[in-house]
Amino acid sequence: MGGNPGKGSRGRPAEPPPPPPPPRRGTGVLTRVKSAVAGLVGGLVAGGGSTGTGTGPPGSDTPLRFPYARPYFLGLSPDEVECSADHGARPILILKETRRLPWATGYAEVINAGKSALNEDQACCEVVVARRRPMSYCPTSTPSRTPSTQRRNSLPNGETLGLRPEYGRLGEDGEGLAFHYWALFDGHAGWGVAVAAARLLQHHIAGQLQPVMDVLRDRRSPPPAVMGEEPEGPAHLTGPAHLQGPAHLTGPAPPTSTQRYFTEKKIQHESLVVGAMENAFKEMDAQIEREKQAFSISGGCTALAVVSLLGKLYGYMQPYLLGNEFTHLEFPRRVQRKEVGKRMLYRDFTMSGWAYKTIEDDDLKFPLIYGEGKKARVLATIGVTRGLGDHDLKVHDSNIYIKPFLSCCPEVRVYDLWQYEHGADDVLVMGTDGLWDVLSSREVADAVAAFLSNCDPDDLHRYTMAAQDLVMRARGVLRDRGWRIGPERLGSGDDISVFIVPLMYGNRQL
Repeated sequence: MGGNPGKGSRGRPAEPPPPPPPPRRGTGVLTRVKSAVAGLVGGLVAGGGSTGTGTGPPGSDTPLRFPYARPYFLGLSPDEVECSADHGARPILILKETRRLPWATGYAEVINAGKSALNEDQACCEVVVARRRPMSYCPTSTPSRTPSTQRRNSLPNGETLGLRPEYGRLGEDGEGLAFHYWALFDGHAGWGVAVAAARLLQHHIAGQLQPVMDVLRDRRSPPPAVMGEEPEGPAHLTGPAHLQGPAHLTGPAPPTSTQRYFTEKKIQHESLVVGAMENAFKEMDAQIEREKQAFSISGGCTALAVVSLLGKLYGYMQPYLLGNEFTHLEFPRRVQRKEVGKRMLYRDFTMSGWAYKTIEDDDLKFPLIYGEGKKARVLATIGVTRGLGDHDLKVHDSNIYIKPFLSCCPEVRVYDLWQYEHGADDVLVMGTDGLWDVLSSREVADAVAAFLSNCDPDDLHRYTMAAQDLVMRARGVLRDRGWRIGPERLGSGDDISVFIVPLMYGNRQL
């Protein structure tokens, strides 16, 4: 069968094919890396396509505390939620209707490049009312959401995008104390805690503000030291005689039922709001720990929350049980066995500088904080020290829990809206790590200022478009070498969520 071989070819051995051209240096390695990443992303998407509406992780019968969802104000359908989880295209999601959020707030988000199957960021923006009467939820179990008619009846309305007439001075209505609330939650090791915090944290804040509503409204009098006690001026000195002045200088003691020593601390009204937020975070973390016994609430999250109340913005910017495997000391690098007995640079948690110490056997233990900058890890496991959740997280291959080294208490900063007259371009930018890992504060400020300067000040969509532009800058463009901001600069492969809040509406509220 087959054709007749050519003349002179019978009996000759077949000539070997010419060798392939040598591959370019690094091409094989790059191809293998690309294949591995593609396989990983494909596996994540295939294995994580569920939107979380049933039970917990595979093999677990524990029900979910809350189903997975994107922020309600995006108004996404189930099909749109599924399309938004495209790790290859990474579409940027923005508000469909600017009037959905108060103060014409802009919002945009994008999913990660394959780090997790779903977007683990969550966002919340509401107007919450702390009622004078007992609230209808129990903070220790399952707080119920404020009815939408109460949450949204002060959303932007009318030509000025201000508040409805009955909420012209929001926060001072007769029924309760209302506040604006924005929050971003950056989940890790799962989305469960981020979703729960986005649903519940604002109710814990309202519950903590409820007992001090009347005190906050009375701005002329300092907060009383004892609830229900009439606030007084500076207390009269009634300490030991040798610390008091002559009788003719001090005068008679005021007719009070209780004699106080020295003066009471002057507590500002804003300190009550800060304390309410701090306690709300603690309650939220405690509720997650309790409910993990009955529900599937995966992972943990960091939180960035801002409350606008009575003319001020309150923003959360946010060791023991070391076992016998870690050391609280920090060294320039990992100590080796051969260096025992030598003197090496070190510092502990009380030092800002460095000194030399003689290395001992205990110094061979793994450091409590390992790495530097963005690569620093607590117990070589987690890269954050503040957040919610992570109650079950342990050090790899050990029984040491990491939660005792993490804090759920926020760091709260106060910004007085009354001190400045804000214009259309004065904004507050809130973002998750996906933004700040690749862009500096100066770059973000310059980008937002440049974008808004080219927009019509009366355009209601300018803040949403600015948020979209910021997310696009941080994400970058997909090229042969992945997502890039520039030729030599990597874009963010993390989930990115951004709020841009114009502050001029805070002045209109005053």
